[in-house]
Amino acid sequence: MGLGGCIILIAVGAILTFATDWDMQGVNLDLVGVIFMIVGLIGVATFSSIARRRRVVVPPATPVVDDTTRPHTRDGYSDGYGV
Repeated sequence: MGLGGCIILIAVGAILTFATDWDMQGVNLDLVGVIFMIVGLIGVATFSSIARRRRVVVPPATPVVDDTTRPHTRDGYSDGYGV
């Protein structure tokens, strides 16, 4: 369940608990609303902890500079024939 689903559960639970006065035999809508809100809050907490773990920032790898190469110069001796 995503973050949107959790927020919808919280909203439906709040509507059932605070905004309705329906009476159903055998069902306590206030309790159902509170349960929906609790499940929604648990879902938001779980989603945020998973999302925080997924956001690990990895610094980009720095390129390795090879300093063993010599610049090419044309002085007659650096290309291997005069040395």
